[in-house]
Amino acid sequence: MAILSKEEAQALLKKVMSYSKADECEAGLNGSEGGNIRYARNAVSTAGDISTLSLSVSSTFGKKTGSATINEFDDKSLEKVVRRAEELAQLAPENPEYMPLLGPQTFKEPITYVESTAAMTPDSRAEMVGKSIKVAKEAKLEAAGFLENTTGFTAFMNSKGMFGYNKSTDVIFSITTRNQEGTGSGYAARGFNDIKKLDTLTATKVAAQKANGSASAKAIEPGKYTVILEPVAATYMLENMFRFDARSADEGRSFLSKPGGGNRLGEQLMDEKVNIYSDPFHPDLPSATINRDGLPVERVNWIEKGVVKNLNYSRYWAEKKGVKPGPFASNIIMDGGTASLEELIKTTERGILVSRLWYIRMVDPQSLLLTGLTRDGTFYIENGQIKYPIKNFRFNESPVIMLNNVEALGKQERSISVESYRSYLIPAMKIRDFTFTSLSDAV
Repeated sequence: MAILSKEEAQALLKKVMSYSKADECEAGLNGSEGGNIRYARNAVSTAGDISTLSLSVSSTFGKKTGSATINEFDDKSLEKVVRRAEELAQLAPENPEYMPLLGPQTFKEPITYVESTAAMTPDSRAEMVGKSIKVAKEAKLEAAGFLENTTGFTAFMNSKGMFGYNKSTDVIFSITTRNQEGTGSGYAARGFNDIKKLDTLTATKVAAQKANGSASAKAIEPGKYTVILEPVAATYMLENMFRFDARSADEGRSFLSKPGGGNRLGEQLMDEKVNIYSDPFHPDLPSATINRDGLPVERVNWIEKGVVKNLNYSRYWAEKKGVKPGPFASNIIMDGGTASLEELIKTTERGILVSRLWYIRMVDPQSLLLTGLTRDGTFYIENGQIKYPIKNFRFNESPVIMLNNVEALGKQERSISVESYRSYLIPAMKIRDFTFTSLSDAV
């Protein structure tokens, strides 16, 4: 029962609406099912299947809103959760920023669901993990990894006649390989809607190459270097920047804030090579066509040739500012170039190849200054060739400054952040004057 069809979800939500006595009511259904395998030291440690389905109801009287959630779906339980939401609404304080619910909207059909991913079984997951473990054993490495596939749906309806439905599939894979001495480490992560695009064998070979290649790392002096960030490293660095929120910018809480007040919409903030946008119909990174506010999601250009082109406005903030509301980014895509990683290395006289960044923390939200560490393979480049592995660094850098120092962009790659479990389509990038502040002995 975890995955309801559009018709089943609509029928259930109509029944929920029929119980409402509030001025306004909205309800949402969320369901998912899937499975996972976790492995360590070249052996499976856990495996399982998960199935969940829940209903949330929000009832509003005037500007007072109460919410309740339930995972029982008989008629008595459906009425009970509506009554509970109404009881809580009467006890709640008024929300001065409450916006009336929207009426019916037109949402385009998403392309987020792939039948072959939904059809994955414990056997197919085990086969994919088996390929990964075999690679690690042949390379005389120990592997730890995680593979998970999910089929999910979201549906919502309100008392003004709006209804939306989205069904999606997703599969994520991450792998860390280490040598037995603990002196070399490699990593790879992949995420797709379509299982046919996931190659655990090749991903593990990449991680194995990094692990064996990063042993016996040498120490070099911290400082400013030209760096080549592989897509996964660039993803970790940039994801803190991808909240293009107008309100936080207008209120002085963002890198998009002007020093004297207001936001930087229309300003050139980055190199002309930088183009960042959202597109729910991108074939390599499809996303939902429905926003949580009930707004249809279309393609939005956030940064175009380094210029801030759009900000997202909540309905409340849009009304306050007299502009059209716009949804948050449904996905994030950054245009790349045609150069391979090897070609970026060949054009580098002296620099550092960074495979991955981790433990990233915010230092200053207004400048977006971040600190963190390299890991899982950091290499010194000289005269267009990788010369030797180097010890890891701590860095202090802002992605905004970084994107002003772009020398070249490589090919796009879909990368997953294991901290947020979001996927992004980000290119490899060559950056000048990247700031490393100290050495780290961690592998």
